[in-house]
Parts: sequence; structure tokens; C-alpha cells
Amino acid sequence: MGELVLIRHGETEWSLSGQHTSYTDLPLTEDGEAQARGLAPLLAARHVSAVLVSPMRRARDTAKLAGLDRVRIDPGLHEWDYGGYEGVTTRDILRGRPGWDLWTDGVVPGPEGHPGETPEQIGERADRVLARVEAAFANGDGGDVVLVAHSHFLRVLTARRLGLPPADGALFQLATGTVSRLGSEHGRHVLTAWNRLP
Repeated sequence: MGELVLIRHGETEWSLSGQHTSYTDLPLTEDGEAQARGLAPLLAARHVSAVLVSPMRRARDTAKLAGLDRVRIDPGLHEWDYGGYEGVTTRDILRGRPGWDLWTDGVVPGPEGHPGETPEQIGERADRVLARVEAAFANGDGGDVVLVAHSHFLRVLTARRLGLPPADGALFQLATGTVSRLGSEHGRHVLTAWNRLP
């Protein structure tokens, strides 16, 4: 069986400024496009059986520029719904809510259709995506399954893959335009590479 390959999309204006970005559909910056193109050599040598991509433009464009084809859009890969914290930096949140921590405190409700998600809800969504990943491995040809998505969601998914609670995603910092891999050793899921830049 192949590995689970995680790709965080390339840089956007808000990832650069530190603004929480979930449902705002921002394009990649020029540097973000270069980051995505830089991933192509890392991926070209790998045997890929399936590619699941977030519906957001920044993820779709990253997959395309990285040379990934035959992608399947998976709405479950969208970023954490930050609710009322969409577009707001952690520094600004802490001014009004000292001691706030996304991983334990969650977010406040946002506009209609964006109530925000708790760490537990993200964990449940990650578990559903991981079930689809297992199906892709079972129906594949022994290659890798690649996910192209977003920082906080991929961090929670990693925690869940390793048998940890959703809030332990805080332990896995993830930069834009990076490749990470999860494999197995002695029947256990393990990190095999993390936050690798081209």
C-alpha cells in the first residue's frame, strides 16, 4: 500500500498576513503559484492512485500547478469553518479574547451559513475523509492517495490518522506549499515526512 500524501495549498494574501481563511475563496499569490509548481518534482516520482482536492480555488490551483491530474473534488476537505473569525488574525482575536486557543476554544458564530466548527466537529469530518481515503487505498493499485487541502484541517486529519484527539492537530505546524506523508510501520500509522518544501 502507498502512503497518504498531504499537500497544503500555496500562499495566498491571507495566509501571508495570518488571517483565518476558510470559506473566502482567495487565489494564490505569485509566490503561491511558484510554491505549487515547485511541488511537481516531488510528486512526479511517486505512483499516485487517487487525488482528492478541496473545492476551494487555492487548493484546486495548487493541484493543477503541481501536475496532479484526475483529481476528485471532496467537499469534506474544506478548511475549518472559522465562523466570525474569518479574515481575522489570531493577534486581533487575542485583543478581545485573551488566552484564546483555536484548538481548545473553537470559534464564534459567523454570518448565515457559517456557524463555525468546533475541534470535535472537525475531527468527525476528518474521520469521514479518512474513511474515503481507506476506500481509495482498497480500490486503488497500490499507489499513494494525495489530499490537497488546508492547514488546520490537514493538521486535524493527521492527528486523527495517528489516533490522537482533534486538538492535537496543534502539534503539527504546516507551512504553505509543502508536502507531508503518512505511512505505516509495524501495523501502525506513522509520520514518514513532514512539512517538506521543494
